[in-house]
Amino acid sequence: MEALLEHPGYEEERLRRVAEQLPCREVQAGMLLSLMGRPQQYSYPSIFIYGHRASGKSHVMQVLLKELELPHATVSCVECVSVALLFEQVLLSFFGCDAASLLPRSPSLSDFVRIYRQQCSESPAKQTRYVVMEKAELLRDTDANLLPALLRLQELVEDNVTVILLSEIVWDKFRPNTGCFEPLLLHFPDYSKGELQQILSQDRHPSYSAEFYSSYINILLGVFYSVCRDLRELRHLAALNFSKFCEPVAEGKVNLNLHVAFPVTELCFMSAVKETDTHKLWRNIEPHLKKAMQTVYLREVSSLQWEQMQQMEEKEAGALRGLSAHTHVELPYYSKFLLIAAYLASYNPARTDKRFFLKTSNHLLGPKPFPLDRLLAIFYSVVDSRVAPTASIFSQISSLVTLQLLTQVSHDDQLDAPKYKCAVSMDFICAISRTVSFDIVKYLYDFL
Repeated sequence: MEALLEHPGYEEERLRRVAEQLPCREVQAGMLLSLMGRPQQYSYPSIFIYGHRASGKSHVMQVLLKELELPHATVSCVECVSVALLFEQVLLSFFGCDAASLLPRSPSLSDFVRIYRQQCSESPAKQTRYVVMEKAELLRDTDANLLPALLRLQELVEDNVTVILLSEIVWDKFRPNTGCFEPLLLHFPDYSKGELQQILSQDRHPSYSAEFYSSYINILLGVFYSVCRDLRELRHLAALNFSKFCEPVAEGKVNLNLHVAFPVTELCFMSAVKETDTHKLWRNIEPHLKKAMQTVYLREVSSLQWEQMQQMEEKEAGALRGLSAHTHVELPYYSKFLLIAAYLASYNPARTDKRFFLKTSNHLLGPKPFPLDRLLAIFYSVVDSRVAPTASIFSQISSLVTLQLLTQVSHDDQLDAPKYKCAVSMDFICAISRTVSFDIVKYLYDFL
């Protein structure tokens, strides 16, 4: 790694520390150092660094500037909602509070250039100053003259300053229509699977060996690499699910023997852990990884809330284990209420729609046929207080018949008054009712 970061303008010890903090990005860091040149010499006016999210652009820049002790101003285009904040951040980083206070309330580009040149005459640069613009694609939404001015800021302020733009889009989509000074381009490619394995394995848990954590990362990448190559997202998923992977080990169901020094691969993990133990670890983590696959990039809940939701789902799964698999069917909102209404019409006598008085158990006698108008009357009654019934009701009734959740008992030629019968079980309709917060037991005659 040291050979990749050799540079005559910097000490070898500092370059070594830089290389240690930039795994799998030594090539890009070396190229960037070559573009930046020696600290005391003039650098190229502007550099455009582009690559996908979490490809190491900001991290490489911050490590280089910090470890090599180069004067710099890091500006986030997300936080700087106005050009005034941008100008203030640059002057504050290079010249201090007094220089930033010289800006008028609504500064223009000429005000910024004038104050910058004034401060340069008082404090000339001894080495190259760097202005790093993160999320630089947002500059396209600012004043039309701001981006061209930043690209040639070195010429405007007559100072040894280089502007570095970090963006997730290519320069062809970034270039202004009116033309501008062309920056040097540097691309940061996505991390490969092997590079992600190497980087994520460095975050190992202190209670477990490096080989064991690397085997876990290998399993994680085998599941998520095809849909997610974002280093930050994968690191979040690794930290979130590692406790589930370790459960068989913590409970003593798996014995580890990871004291052999060899490269970490699936084969070495198989040799260190018995095949049956490997299957135990995989079976324990597989359902949790499938659930996590549904929330990649979303971050709808915090890590703690995610763990609590998993525990609640495990308890509910134990309670519903004896129910039919049909209780987990997904139906449109109105179809659920139509099915509830059909169940009530099948098991409640017609004359009890207004008042209940029959004493025979209708569930023992089986479902009864009912006409379409009765189904719709019950449906509008149970759904009316929740949402206006504006959906295509008749097409959803046909869909329920196609799914064999309803059965049409009248002849096909009876278009004016078709009759139906509900064909689902009590467990099924109770599960459907819970999804729409409807207590169907309160409306069943047999349970009064």
